[in-house]
Amino acid sequence: MVFGFTTCGPNECMVVSGCCLAKPLMVPGGRAFVWPVIQRVQRLSLNTMTLSVTSPRVFTKFGVAISVNGIAQVKIQGGNSDMLANACQQFLGKTPHEVSQVALETLEGHQRAIMGTMTVEEIYQDRKKFSNSVFEVASSDLVNMGISIVSYTLRDISDDQGYLHALGMARTAQVKRDAEIGEAEALRDAGMKAARAEQAKMAAQFENNTEVAKAQRDYQLKQAGYDEEVNSKKAQSELAYSLQAAKTRQSIREEEMQVKVIERRQQIQVQEQEISRKEKALEASVKKPADAEKYQMETLADARRRMHSLFLSTK
Repeated sequence: MVFGFTTCGPNECMVVSGCCLAKPLMVPGGRAFVWPVIQRVQRLSLNTMTLSVTSPRVFTKFGVAISVNGIAQVKIQGGNSDMLANACQQFLGKTPHEVSQVALETLEGHQRAIMGTMTVEEIYQDRKKFSNSVFEVASSDLVNMGISIVSYTLRDISDDQGYLHALGMARTAQVKRDAEIGEAEALRDAGMKAARAEQAKMAAQFENNTEVAKAQRDYQLKQAGYDEEVNSKKAQSELAYSLQAAKTRQSIREEEMQVKVIERRQQIQVQEQEISRKEKALEASVKKPADAEKYQMETLADARRRMHSLFLSTK
């Protein structure tokens, strides 16, 4: 008899029922107070259960019998109160083996049902689609029992008629054929690509040679233009130099003539000054004494005239 404070781990659910409770108290991983005699404690495992779901000799969509084996991970969902209540109603008092057996039979039935709606090729080639279909269909029923599917994976497909082997051989032959075709196409494509590459190379080389020739032509034209311009500038420079030299020589000659004119003028001035000096000397030595004598004679004559007039007037 359990009474007082009772605990349970995170991997189990404790259900307390009895007096003083309107409905059973579900405690997933925790503690609860239990009254002795008038209340009862039951436990429900929340551990994950691994199920090997085997469906032997199930006829597929077109009547081919195959065997399928899948692996499922399921557990009672303790985090959802509604699912936990459903699980308590379904499995309280049952052992984990009994719970897993119910889940296994449910999964196996849905697995068989899905196999009957698909062809062998679909199951063999698209295992993910098959696994998703089993997972979705089985989950709806197991949820009502409080069980959730953590994962489902198709592990193995087999048959006892050699169908899968023949399918594999056909696929192998197809793969080999496709590989040979692919290799031939690859060789063909490689040859075509090589030819196109060589053609592109020749075109690029021709274009490059054309561009080089064009560049050389442009260079030569520009060089000729530059040479012409240089020669023109050189001729202009030489002509300007010659003109400037001629102007310089003319200027020098003009300056020389100007110097000679100035020298001649100076010579003339010197001669004029010499003549003036000589005239002044002559005037001083000849003309002025002559003028003085003339003045003296004129004065004496005038005096005589006056004396004669005076003399005549006295008579």
